[in-house]
Amino acid sequence: MATVNRLFLISHGATIALRGARFPADEPLDAAPEHRREPALRVDMARHGPESRCVQTAVALGLVSAVEPALADLDCGTWRGRSLTEVERDDPSDVAEWLTDPDAAPHGGESVRQLLDRVAGWLDGLPATGRLAAVTSPAVVRAVVVRVLSAPAEAFWRIDVPPLTVTHVFGVPGRWTLRCQAAPVPGWTVRSK
Repeated sequence: MATVNRLFLISHGATIALRGARFPADEPLDAAPEHRREPALRVDMARHGPESRCVQTAVALGLVSAVEPALADLDCGTWRGRSLTEVERDDPSDVAEWLTDPDAAPHGGESVRQLLDRVAGWLDGLPATGRLAAVTSPAVVRAVVVRVLSAPAEAFWRIDVPPLTVTHVFGVPGRWTLRCQAAPVPGWTVRSK
């Protein structure tokens, strides 16, 4: 029997886009993190999404981490940087379609289904042993939860992942179990700019 994997998905810290209900671009964290001398979690390896907010969060948590392209946030195409209110005002039918059809990508970026498939491929390709921390976006964490629970793609919109929380799954590729969803990151502190 294979050794059990432990995967700790860490949602990046808060950004102006997240606080303002804007579609993310590559914005930094909106609060200066206090760098930790000791890692927040004991892991064998760490990975982070390519966005600066993920890199900053990993550094602040004291994780020695490498970029993982599969952990990139959902690509919102032409909606990047715009608020949901603005997009809904300009294109209400596009927003309605995007929120109800996991295959829709009216913004020209990535559909929810494409994100789910990308994240499932990464999750299923993980080694069958070890403790891995992955600093990423709330969308990627939601995609992992959908996969682990074998939930329909529409469930993606029914999962809340606040900033700086840890979602813990364990198991082996193809057979994962959700242990804890959206628990606070241990020992995190931030100071206002």
